[in-house]
Amino acid sequence: MITVDGLRAMRVFEGVPEEGLTYLAGAVEDIRLVPGEYFAHEGDERSLFVVVEGLAEITKIVNGDERVIGTRSPGRFFGEVPMTLSTPFPASGRAAGPTRVLKLEPAVYYTLAALAPSVPDRVAALARRYLDSLQTMAAEQREPGVRLIHPRRSARAHRVSGFLTRNQVDFESVTVDAGADAVGDAVLELADGRRLANPTMREVAEAVGLDVAPAVRDYDVVILGAGPAGLTAAVNAAAEGLRTLVVETFAPGGQAGTSTRIENYTGFPFGISGDDLASRAFKQAKRLGAELVVTRTVEALDPVTHELTLDGGDVVRAEVVILATGVVWRTLPLDDVGRFLGNGVYYGAARSDSAVAQGADVSIIGAGNSAGQAALFFSRHARSVTLLVRGESLEATMSRYLIDQLAAIPAIRVETRSEVVALHGTDALCAADIADRRTGAVHRRDVDVLFVMIGADAETAWLPSRVALDARGFVLTGADALESGRWAETRRPFALETTAPGVFAVGDVRSGSVKRVVAGVGEGGMAVAFTHQYLALER
Repeated sequence: MITVDGLRAMRVFEGVPEEGLTYLAGAVEDIRLVPGEYFAHEGDERSLFVVVEGLAEITKIVNGDERVIGTRSPGRFFGEVPMTLSTPFPASGRAAGPTRVLKLEPAVYYTLAALAPSVPDRVAALARRYLDSLQTMAAEQREPGVRLIHPRRSARAHRVSGFLTRNQVDFESVTVDAGADAVGDAVLELADGRRLANPTMREVAEAVGLDVAPAVRDYDVVILGAGPAGLTAAVNAAAEGLRTLVVETFAPGGQAGTSTRIENYTGFPFGISGDDLASRAFKQAKRLGAELVVTRTVEALDPVTHELTLDGGDVVRAEVVILATGVVWRTLPLDDVGRFLGNGVYYGAARSDSAVAQGADVSIIGAGNSAGQAALFFSRHARSVTLLVRGESLEATMSRYLIDQLAAIPAIRVETRSEVVALHGTDALCAADIADRRTGAVHRRDVDVLFVMIGADAETAWLPSRVALDARGFVLTGADALESGRWAETRRPFALETTAPGVFAVGDVRSGSVKRVVAGVGEGGMAVAFTHQYLALER
């Protein structure tokens, strides 16, 4: 994490007042790169990078070959043209050797510009060297239509912020003192002047124009859940002309939407964040005609008529129902964890959680790839990151490339055979007791933020008894459904069909599924293929 003294020593920030340097130290991402690692890709959304150490290469694909078209040494910018013109990156940036860069998101850049006008002057001057036609600055920040006003530590504000971010709603986050102007947990201020105090997610969705109610009663396909499997099913169903409805409790992306980086998804050689993947799939499904409602849950499913009763009483009917409800994070088995939820303790870890990690001592409980990716991401924002692992090592649960990356970052510490046994704090989390399972010793440590990523379970208790489950509550399909003795038809069930004909299950909620994004995507596409075969039998 960069310090004020470190920024003051850089010539590019000469003339920036102390207030600006203090703000910048708490807002930038401090990224350490290994040789060949990319920090920006052609087509990415604009940001401004400053090289602190090492050497950055600027590359571009020309006639199918990647060529180095420039370099950036310490103290130089990359991203001046996109920032000035409000355009995506025209080229990529990577580390030529061990390199350290600072990343300024647009909101950080414009705030700094207001505090130190000399910075945008330098950026514009650099941009003009590449664009002779540039005469005036064209980088005015678009004013968001929504402001979220909240104290720094607010469980409600954290949830609202995550909801808006993952539903692709632009908003401005304004942090105030806890008692300022009688601000409660969160106030949503709209462009028309309305102010919603401590709104529910349904109220937030309605206020910002998201769909919360089905447009009609009858559909060809109703998909429950908008994770990778559900969104893929929606894309395929809508592309083939089926009237498609997706019912989502929170936001597109599901559990995968909280992943800070997915490295093994085909077609993205440099990886992609879960929310970026979800955003692309959501836009694709909408463009093809799928309908998506958020903040709704299904309270009942008739396994014969395929009628679904939503919370609030709305009823829809479908020829085919696809269960893609995914899983939910397991909770930390401590008695007092509830009072810190959203105020120091968080389940899962999304890119939108960077604000709560900024300058904090972060601990992450977990040993899987998601926990490793979260540790890498939060190390750019936090003062320290500690990965707490119950097992002897990470080798059995985490990919080798992640283990190597974690070891290369000094700010990340991995503690094996460790377990959180108690939490402490008055209004917010401030410390945790960590047990060493080798010695039995327990020591207390300062912890501002604790992310819990200890596995997940299916929420399927609401399903009718006609839909058979395995011993852990996951939905039986295909051969397993047939062998359960609950399949009553003369034909064999389709591979993803449950014990209720015309009701399919895909992704993490399905018994025996491979808990990977790419597997869920494949099953989502397969489910629509089986949908056509089922409809051919029924019509």
